Amino acid sequence: MVTRLGVDIGGSGIKGAPVDLDSGTLTRKRVRLKTPQPSLPDQVSLTLRRIVESFPGVTGPIGCAFPAIVISGRAHSAANLDDSWIGVDAAALFSEACSREVTVINDADAAGLAEARMGAAAGRDGVVIVLTLGTGIGSALLHDGKLVPNTELGHLHLGGQAIEKTVSNRARKTEQLSFKEWAGRLNHYLAHLDRLFSPDLVVLGGGISKKFGKFGPLLRARAEIVPAALRNDAGIVGAALSVDPWIG
Repeated sequence: MVTRLGVDIGGSGIKGAPVDLDSGTLTRKRVRLKTPQPSLPDQVSLTLRRIVESFPGVTGPIGCAFPAIVISGRAHSAANLDDSWIGVDAAALFSEACSREVTVINDADAAGLAEARMGAAAGRDGVVIVLTLGTGIGSALLHDGKLVPNTELGHLHLGGQAIEKTVSNRARKTEQLSFKEWAGRLNHYLAHLDRLFSPDLVVLGGGISKKFGKFGPLLRARAEIVPAALRNDAGIVGAALSVDPWIG
């Protein structure tokens, strides 16, 4: 069994746990700490180190899911984190803080990788889109199981504004939309994605995936639509998988 520590950094919380790369399961109960406010690089790095120190028996490199466009370990945006992250070599900063090699991957890409390898899209060829519906909309695009990173499909504009402003789970709650009303907006978005990418499968993740039974039957799309299997653990699992992408 190969075990790697996966950590998922979010705007409100940072959570981590060791992951069995053969099964995609957490081998220990996950640890969650609040994200420092303001979420400055040095403070977030110290919190990450506290997470790592919570698992003294887990050695080796670490995978980290991070809410930003990530290219070669460097953050090129800052979603729900302080803008001072933009341009920071997050992989180098985290590696120094933890005294171990840290691989950094976009958080939605981590969730997509986990679902493609161990979850709802496991064994599926063709074009797969994984959407995380939460405060915003994260996305992962895969073809025959291979990730196309940093797609940020929630930032596409439709109707004059970014889609995530009206279709995210936060928009549903803020506007007090019924599931029928929200599903109508989501169908409009899914039709737009179909015109652009012609996906074979769409996986819907985020905490709202637990309520798929309430809105799933209302969705209409050419592609098959299924709820995420790994739910809130997907970021941790995908982060761990990103360390050794050839394993699992």
